[in-house]
Amino acid sequence: MAKKTLGQLPMLGKRVLIRVDFNVPLDENGNVTDDRRIRMALPTIKGAAAAGGRVILMSHLGRPDGQRVESMSLKPTAACLSKLLGADVRFAPDCIGPEVEKMTADLKGGEILVLENLRFHPGEEENAPDFIQALRKLADVYVNDAFGTAHRKHASTYGVPAAMPMGTRAIGFLIEKELKYLGEALNNPVRPFVAVLGGVKVSDKIGVIENLLGKCDRLLIGGAMAYVFMVAKGQKVGKSKVEREVKKKSGSKKDMIAVAAKLLNKIKASKCEVLLPVDHLVARAYAADAETDVQAPDIQDGWMGLDIGPDTTDLYREKLADAKTVVWNGPMGVFEMAPFAEGSKALCGAMAKIAEQGGTVVVGGGDTASAVEKFGMAGKMTHISTGGGASLEFLEGKPFETLAILDDA
Repeated sequence: MAKKTLGQLPMLGKRVLIRVDFNVPLDENGNVTDDRRIRMALPTIKGAAAAGGRVILMSHLGRPDGQRVESMSLKPTAACLSKLLGADVRFAPDCIGPEVEKMTADLKGGEILVLENLRFHPGEEENAPDFIQALRKLADVYVNDAFGTAHRKHASTYGVPAAMPMGTRAIGFLIEKELKYLGEALNNPVRPFVAVLGGVKVSDKIGVIENLLGKCDRLLIGGAMAYVFMVAKGQKVGKSKVEREVKKKSGSKKDMIAVAAKLLNKIKASKCEVLLPVDHLVARAYAADAETDVQAPDIQDGWMGLDIGPDTTDLYREKLADAKTVVWNGPMGVFEMAPFAEGSKALCGAMAKIAEQGGTVVVGGGDTASAVEKFGMAGKMTHISTGGGASLEFLEGKPFETLAILDDA
């Protein structure tokens, strides 16, 4: 997906409207507790300002459902950005309207303005024409650098660039990086190419697994999603968390055990080596001080699986040892709780070693990124995606209309 980048846009003296992803956690006092997404946007923000652009940043935060919710104001992100840049950052009380239009018109080259939460208006998620035009008034050129929302056809990600002329629409440096590493991993990997998938919901990963079966050499599965496959194979999982059904948009329910059984047949027919856990770290309860045990191959009644076991950890590290390309999406266990973090931590260490030796390791967003940060290995990975759902849809091979509509390189 070769798209026009920030450096190819005329920005001197122009209002550069940039869609960033400042959807960051705030504490009860309104302070940003994890600024990673803001830090990841800095190269694009600095680049636009250095080129003399009048920088206007727009984002959402949380799910205010089209209503103004003060606890979801983006004002703290403007303060955080100002601190990171060591420069003044202005903040608009809304994202559209005459007052905001005046504030953007008054900006000088190199100055930065953060708009209030886009989702305070229902028109953002509805991609509503009137809201699109209100945002469009603020822009001379448009940049999308919010990979985390690139799979959503909202006003700020699709409607606004669709309303702008060719030659004025580009991707930022962060999305350029996301497309480079995720795209190369999927379409032109240095082999062996190993994918590691975990997490809770197998429903989120069905399309990913189907797409990866024809692309990667090995697929290592862990996390609670592994228990769905175990049930489909007739194994016992005790009282482990199992996603047995998913409610569809029609209101009917999809049997995930049946889906997993069909997928197991596809796996058998593929050339990809797919591995499931051979043992499990289990506990009597979901608690840090609960009684634990290692059980194999099944999980006994009264016990729940909370991490991959030591034999699985060793096996997966062995399967990663010669990898040149790795994509990891989803932890192996409940990494947030110390007794059940060892599986994810061990594989994280193995991947860090691969990256240090010149291999490519791409970490999916969301919980996987949080795990890597927790283990202190974020700086050792080749790339950590800023998009949880977006990275999943990319791995699934779904088209991103929000990026397709931007100018080609």
